[in-house]
Amino acid sequence: MTANNAELLIRVLRLCLEQGAPVEIDGLGVFRPSADGRPVFEPRGGARVFIAYVQEDLTKAERLFEAFREHGYDPWLDRKKLLPGQNWPRAIEQAIEVSDFFLACFSRCSVVKRGQFHAELRYALDCAKRIPLDQVFLIPVRLEDCSVPACVSKDIQYVDLFPDWDKGFARILATMRRHRHRPLKRHLGSTL
Repeated sequence: MTANNAELLIRVLRLCLEQGAPVEIDGLGVFRPSADGRPVFEPRGGARVFIAYVQEDLTKAERLFEAFREHGYDPWLDRKKLLPGQNWPRAIEQAIEVSDFFLACFSRCSVVKRGQFHAELRYALDCAKRIPLDQVFLIPVRLEDCSVPACVSKDIQYVDLFPDWDKGFARILATMRRHRHRPLKRHLGSTL
């Protein structure tokens, strides 16, 4: 971040706080105005979880998003996090890079449909190459009985969210608790 960008960010942050509006900086936390006029910073909660899915599985992806939030995690779902006018391909890559975990949601539709899901999966597989072998980054999740591509299943164990969603989700949470690590990249290094 250049000095000019950092100064602009600080001015915008101060202006919002002076007007009583909280400011969320994705991946870091939220700045809130306090009663005495000094900003209060609430760091982000749990691990960041990127949820990759196809449009046909949006309802299940949103269920995962809400479940992670309820358990104190910081989930990332394009429908919830992308802003109007944002360069979405770059925003998605950046979200994958700063995530602690990448959840790839497989279904009969996702394994055959061409498009963004497979681009995100390929990018996550590339990011996973930079993580020590004993750490978990990519978690394949089967939403229904379907195949998992060989490039994933040959090296990485998947978890089923069917027929028992709660049992499968509990396994994901247990894995995340055991393998929490620092994400590949941090963005925004400025302070007030």
